[in-house]
Amino acid sequence: MGEHRLRQVPPSQRTMHLSLIAVWLGTALVSAIEHRGLSVQVLADAGIHDARWQTFLIWSGLLADLAVGLALWLRPGRESYLAALLLMAAMTVLATVLQPTLWLHPLGPLLKNLPIAAMLLHLMSAPVTPKESA
Repeated sequence: MGEHRLRQVPPSQRTMHLSLIAVWLGTALVSAIEHRGLSVQVLADAGIHDARWQTFLIWSGLLADLAVGLALWLRPGRESYLAALLLMAAMTVLATVLQPTLWLHPLGPLLKNLPIAAMLLHLMSAPVTPKESA
């Protein structure tokens, strides 16, 4: 279903789309693999020490990333790009509230959201394919 739509877009947009799928599914996978590692440390540094809250927040983020990644893969289009943009914005705001110093991190975990947002906005503004408008 989604693959058919992807064949209808220019290669540059297809590459952007596939890289966004990789970001969201990859983030979900990494969160699952290391759910007791760096994620717990980031939350503890933000003052969230209750293991139940840490687990809830980590797995909620993981499931949200997984849902958006699957939506981008299986249902490419403006709705999935908007869902990705809204999730990214919400997580960026939450991360900023919990750990504002992440904006100063040398690897730029929050700064990287700016080009991702630009890609999503670009893909959202692309012409609608006949199948997407139906």
